[in-house]
Amino acid sequence: MTHRWLHLRLAAPLMAFGGVKIDHVGSTREFPSASALTGLLANALGWRREEGARHQQLQDRLIFGALSVLPEGRVTALIVTDMQNAKLEKSQRGWTTFGVREERTGGASTYDSPHRLRRDYLADHETRVVMRLDGDGTPTLEDVSVALDRPVRPLFIGRKSCLPARRLVVGWVDGANAHAALGALNLKGRALWPDDAIPPDGALRQALPDLRNWASGLHGGSRIVHEGEIA
Repeated sequence: MTHRWLHLRLAAPLMAFGGVKIDHVGSTREFPSASALTGLLANALGWRREEGARHQQLQDRLIFGALSVLPEGRVTALIVTDMQNAKLEKSQRGWTTFGVREERTGGASTYDSPHRLRRDYLADHETRVVMRLDGDGTPTLEDVSVALDRPVRPLFIGRKSCLPARRLVVGWVDGANAHAALGALNLKGRALWPDDAIPPDGALRQALPDLRNWASGLHGGSRIVHEGEIA
């Protein structure tokens, strides 16, 4: 059975596909996670973060593949690291992304060390995504396409400072599965696609922890994917 896939271009001077965060270190993956794409689409549609059920349903329906388009001569993604260090006193507040001021407690020696933040970014990177939504219901894939062209809120790729360099929607392709849809782009590169077909020789099959429990707001859950070359 052939499906219709929405073709997206994610490109920016800096963007991030967050991996597992440990303490102050925020890494990036080469390919977008299911939770990140869900958040991107929900932001375009104007949904609020508190609408966990809508986000969860969207993530559950989302099927996608991704392909890295690297400049000529580059064989791996270019990652740059942003390090921020600040000496904060007890009367000063820490950085937070939760919308709540971070209180500071503890003895005087607690503030001898700096407050550290480390974030990795993909630099001058371009990722192509083919996606479809399984089953019936809203939003439809056409709704998503319209929203990405006319988003309710400004879009960003991974972190709020990572603004798209160009229009996200490229067009439409047909394919029986995500791997076939990626092949229909006529582009070469490393790719990631779901375990929905017999993989080509040399593809790596793995459990990828890239899901979010939108009811609790915590990341958790894995899906089986393949990673390999699209020739």
